[in-house]
Amino acid sequence: MKKYFIIPFVTLYSLATEAQENELSSTFDFWVGNWDLTWDDGNGKMGKGTNKIVKILDGTVIQENFEASEGQLKGFKGTSISVYSPKSKSWHQAWADNQGGYYDFVGEVDGDKKIFKTRVVEKDGKKITQRMVFYGFQNDLMTWDWESSIDGGQNWKLLWRINYKKAK
Repeated sequence: MKKYFIIPFVTLYSLATEAQENELSSTFDFWVGNWDLTWDDGNGKMGKGTNKIVKILDGTVIQENFEASEGQLKGFKGTSISVYSPKSKSWHQAWADNQGGYYDFVGEVDGDKKIFKTRVVEKDGKKITQRMVFYGFQNDLMTWDWESSIDGGQNWKLLWRINYKKAK
């Protein structure tokens, strides 16, 4: 009798584990699509740009293509690749831009916020980390914040906010 109970339990456990893995591997799928972007340039004017997010490599990698088309950042371009690692059960992103910038991020979820965060680096007695936070998901809208911390992530300072709207 016991072995008949174990087989359904193992099957249910396997299905639950697979469902959880699928959920984790699709954490950043909300981002896929073509987006029109706006942000406050800090001078009373709005900056504008686009971000085209596609899945590549058999749908296992998310590729970002950012371009600022108006405002102080006009001509700024960047790209990233984001991938879920089943082995570590975590997301990773590598970003590079046309100004020589490079960041290496680890993904996480905090409530309804999806986050990519750098590792903490100690410099001059400060524990510096940066993150991008996606939140405020409404139909075809969301908000992206770039934040920094000098105390290892206890407190965050907003550096840049981008308003995302799905392109038509």
